[in-house]
Amino acid sequence: MRNIWTIARRELYSYFVSPVAWVLLAIFALLSGLFTYIISATFVRYSLEGQMQGQGGPMNLNEQVIAPLFSNIAVVGLFLIPLISMRLFAEEKRQGTIELLATSPVRDVEIVLGKWLAAVLMYGALLLVLLLDFSFLFIYGNPDWKPVATGLLGILLQGACLLALGTFISTLTKNQIVAGAIGFSLSLVLWILNWTTSFGNSDSVQVLNYLSIVSHMDSFSRGVIDTKDFVYYLSMIFLGLFLTTRSLESLRWRA
Repeated sequence: MRNIWTIARRELYSYFVSPVAWVLLAIFALLSGLFTYIISATFVRYSLEGQMQGQGGPMNLNEQVIAPLFSNIAVVGLFLIPLISMRLFAEEKRQGTIELLATSPVRDVEIVLGKWLAAVLMYGALLLVLLLDFSFLFIYGNPDWKPVATGLLGILLQGACLLALGTFISTLTKNQIVAGAIGFSLSLVLWILNWTTSFGNSDSVQVLNYLSIVSHMDSFSRGVIDTKDFVYYLSMIFLGLFLTTRSLESLRWRA
């Protein structure tokens, strides 16, 4: 465990001593703040119009602000996550330190877990900015905290899943741009798989829908932790880390 944390701390330090972490934080803060303002302003406008016209009861803050906000933040993550994972092993290859890493006395699984953990912590740092946006909703509104907590858990698991796959892709090339492009393409494919439900309800369509990372986020944003969704994200994380370990083992043999 000590080796994993040492590698994670080293990798996390490399994020923050370079412009990468600060640029990602700035982009995420700008977009999350913009989405929070637009969705909240729309909610307030429709709520006031409804009250003035005497239509219906109070609007639901969780369903009409928080759930759409999580959906938009997940889309932002789709673009930013490949930028986090693309450098993990590709940079080692570019600098020529991958051989030193592969022949070190540290086990492959410890290297993989350490680098992946650093990427997850980097993504978690971005989500901390989102907590600041949510704090304004709690100050000026009265949302239910449970969908917020489960939504944050869901979006963190979704990010950890994509980061595990991105870590594997980073072992395949020494070019960060290529790793980022392939990582984004894979994330996009997993994102749009649920669109196949518009073509019918056959068994193959249901399988593709289950493989989509989007369909498993819905229950989290509603405040429900479904076992099948939890198992899906953990399985995808395991798959990504397993493939990364095997890829690193092949590098060790070649080294």
